[in-house]
Amino acid sequence: MHTVAAAFIGTVAFALLFGVPRRYYFGCGFIGAAGWLAYLVLEAAGLTATEATFFAALLVALLSRFAAVWQKCPSTVFLIAGIFPLVPGAGIYWTSYHLVMGELASALSTGFAAAKTAVAIVLGIILVFEIPGRFFHPRIRQM
Repeated sequence: MHTVAAAFIGTVAFALLFGVPRRYYFGCGFIGAAGWLAYLVLEAAGLTATEATFFAALLVALLSRFAAVWQKCPSTVFLIAGIFPLVPGAGIYWTSYHLVMGELASALSTGFAAAKTAVAIVLGIILVFEIPGRFFHPRIRQM
């Protein structure tokens, strides 16, 4: 649970750096922590890191769209900050490290894993943003 709390704090810190208005900090932190918790649960259930990232990105994108309607702001406010814990920063770092050290096989392995994770994030976001807006807006759904 410490890592979920760290994901919350890290997401709020990233929202602060990104210039998100203060009233959205909790929503950003909650979405980032929920995405990270989903990733941990799915990975513990036996999914690969890429699969767990894909489903966690789906959750983050869904929560971002719902939060955007609820808070009456663009969904990117929540999405960009909320996806932060899932970004494969360590994989990119280790890829660069192995390249500098001349360990090309290790660089290729870690780079490919980081690229798969990045593609999983993109696909998860795209799938959710292809859902028509009327499913997220209660007033539009009634028409």
